[in-house]
Amino acid sequence: MTTDVPRGAGDDALVTTTSPLFADSATDRRIPRRWVVSWAAWDWGGAAFNAVITTFVFTVYLTSSLFVDPAVVAARDAEAGGSGPAHTAYDAAVAVLSSGLAWGVGIAGAVVALIAPVLGQRTDGSGRRKLWLGINTGVVVVVTALMFFVVGEPSYFLFGVALVAIGTVFYEIATVNYNAMLVQVSTPKTVGRVSGFGWGAGYLGGIVLLLIVYFGMVVGDGGLLHVPTEAGLNIRIIALIAAAWTLIFSLPVLFVVPEIPPNARTPRVGFFRSYAVLVRDIGRLWKESKNTVLFLIASALFRDGLVGVFTFGGILAQGTFGFTSGQVIIFAIAANVVAGVSTLLSGRLDDRFGPKAVIVTSLVGLIVAGLAVFFTHGLGAAAFWVGGLVLCLFVGPAQSASRTFLARVTPSGREGEVFGLYATTGRAVSFLAPVLFAVFVAVGGAQFWGILAIVLVLAMGLALLLPVKAPPRAS
Repeated sequence: MTTDVPRGAGDDALVTTTSPLFADSATDRRIPRRWVVSWAAWDWGGAAFNAVITTFVFTVYLTSSLFVDPAVVAARDAEAGGSGPAHTAYDAAVAVLSSGLAWGVGIAGAVVALIAPVLGQRTDGSGRRKLWLGINTGVVVVVTALMFFVVGEPSYFLFGVALVAIGTVFYEIATVNYNAMLVQVSTPKTVGRVSGFGWGAGYLGGIVLLLIVYFGMVVGDGGLLHVPTEAGLNIRIIALIAAAWTLIFSLPVLFVVPEIPPNARTPRVGFFRSYAVLVRDIGRLWKESKNTVLFLIASALFRDGLVGVFTFGGILAQGTFGFTSGQVIIFAIAANVVAGVSTLLSGRLDDRFGPKAVIVTSLVGLIVAGLAVFFTHGLGAAAFWVGGLVLCLFVGPAQSASRTFLARVTPSGREGEVFGLYATTGRAVSFLAPVLFAVFVAVGGAQFWGILAIVLVLAMGLALLLPVKAPPRAS
């Protein structure tokens, strides 16, 4: 095997290896397997923030009865039957918590939209992409650990929301650097499989971690470890476990994958001057590759819908289909299994048929499955189990193929900038699914109407994607 040489800006040199992951590639331009595995390990570790913190555990904890006025909770418990003024007041209080959390995440999204492309652009030029990945991931680890101090009382709610928002900002910025490294650990012929491998690792990492925390801290009364549940102590300890998980699995990419060399073609300017350079570069990107810009716009919509599937999945499971907190985690484990396996398999389909075909097929499947869940909501938990898992079957492939689509059309040496725009465009409309979800629920008068909002966002993204030209596949 030849000496490890990173693929940098303007440098197409790759190394040779006998990695079985790329065994069917008809080229001697190969990537060391340890680079790929180390890169994907970050996705495995990122599952702690994605699956545990923002989707299935900590945000569900923040919108639980622990953060509702105890008098309101007591009145609900004392009221006979499953409905009445006290239950209505309780539901309204939970809705306020959900709205507050949504506002916090929305503000975080606005911050990401403002700074992601500039930071990505600057790491392209400085040759410090890996350094900033480490710094941003480190902040995520610290913020996640601080969630241990969010006691299950109403007065701690805003503190919890603030930590989730701050963690979201730094996680998204870290993801910009991580996604930009995709071209360093893949070739044009294997980018689909490598991207799918990373996404799949993330889902599988989520499975393992959710199993650990469910059986260790949640099932029964405090799990097999019998952790006290008062004031949410078991959930707060889960935050510490998530922080350690993120830290451990973020280290391989920092130590194994080489840093990119500085790009002399990128001007060295101050932070605020970088925005002027960014505007100029966007104009140049439009002239060079209108298709890339059009894809960024289309993907912003359908990716918001994809996020909505998981963001509101746990909320719908608990509020509409009657799942307990433990059942939500069990569903989350099953969902990650389905999404992880389908994403791993979709990587080969991506390399064979192209990312656009994978995305379009996935979006159609998501729309059909979402409508099925909406129309069968009256059947209870069984309908959600079936429809929800079918939805998860298509989410991962669509996410992975979106990343490879962009990697295939991004000009060399501008990966950080373009993936920064990828984060920005996604965040620029990140309010859409939550707002439409709230509007549909308010107009329909029941939570399950929000399913149509997610379906609508996915359909709009699909409509904008169809005219976008598919990137050429490597021969």
